[in-house]
Amino acid sequence: MKFSHIASAAALAAWLASGSAWADGHYVPGVEGLQGASVPGPGVYYLGYLVNYNIDSLRAPGSSADIPGHNTGTVTALANRLVWMTGHKLLGADYGMETIIPVMRTSLTFNAAGISDSRSDVGDVYVGPLVLGWHGPQWDAVAAAGLWLDNASDRHPASAGKGFKSTMLTGGLTYYFDGAKTLSGSALARYEFNSKKDGGFRPGQQLTLEWGLGKSFGSFSAGAVGYSQWQTSNDKGPGATDDRARRHALGAEVVYPVPGAGIFLKGAAYKEFSARGGSQPQTKGTLVRLSLVKAF
Repeated sequence: MKFSHIASAAALAAWLASGSAWADGHYVPGVEGLQGASVPGPGVYYLGYLVNYNIDSLRAPGSSADIPGHNTGTVTALANRLVWMTGHKLLGADYGMETIIPVMRTSLTFNAAGISDSRSDVGDVYVGPLVLGWHGPQWDAVAAAGLWLDNASDRHPASAGKGFKSTMLTGGLTYYFDGAKTLSGSALARYEFNSKKDGGFRPGQQLTLEWGLGKSFGSFSAGAVGYSQWQTSNDKGPGATDDRARRHALGAEVVYPVPGAGIFLKGAAYKEFSARGGSQPQTKGTLVRLSLVKAF
C-alpha cells in the first residue's frame, strides 16, 4: 500500500474515533427543495423528513480521490420538525419558532479503518427561537437563527451525536416567475458556526445552499433540485489541516398535496457528483428523501 493510502486510512480511523459520520456540521443537505424558502402563515405545523443517505465511497483528506477498499454505509433518519408561526409580526415578517428532533439509524462498513458499526439513537436536537417569514406578491423570504445542541452520544463511529454545538443562521428567497405562481425558483442558505469538541478539535464553519426550480402541473408540482456544501474556515486543533471539505449534488423532486387533509407529500432523490475531503475524509453518495407536512 502506498504511503498516501496509509495516511488516508489513519486519518479515517481518527475521524471515526471522533464519532462523526457526516461532514463537519449538523445540518444535512437535501431536506429542502422546491419553494424551500417559503414559510407558511400563522399556525402549528409538523414536518417529518425521512432521509436515507447511502455512502458509496470516502474521499481522502485534502483530495477528491477515493480511499481504497470497501468503504460504505447507510444513514437513515427521521427528522421531526415542529414549527409554530405565532401570528405576531417582527420587522414586518410573520414571527415563529421551531425545533427539530432527529431519530437516526447508522450502519458503517469502512474496511480501510477496520470499522463495522451500527447504532440507533436520538440525534442532536435543534432549538430555533427565531423564524421570520416575509410574503410579497410574487416572492417569499425567510430568516432564522437557532442552536444545535450536543445532547446525543458521539462515543462510537456510528453514534448519532456530533460531539459539539453549532449556531445556525438561515436566509432564503423564493421567487414566482408568473402571477399565478406556477413557476418558481428558490434558494435557501444555512451557515453553521461550530464549537469545540471535548478532544480539542474544532470543525470549520460550514455553508449549505439548497435550491429548486419547480413547475406546478395542476394538482402536483415537480422540478429540479440540488445542494452544495462548503467548509468556509479551517479546522483547528489536533489533526487539523488547511484543507476544506465540499460536496455538490443534483436531483429531482415531486410535491403532491392531499386536498382537505392539510397535508403535503414530497419526494426527492439526489446524486452527489462531486466531493472533496478536508482535514477528515468526506463521504460521497446518494440521498433519497420523503417528506410530510401537516398543518394543525
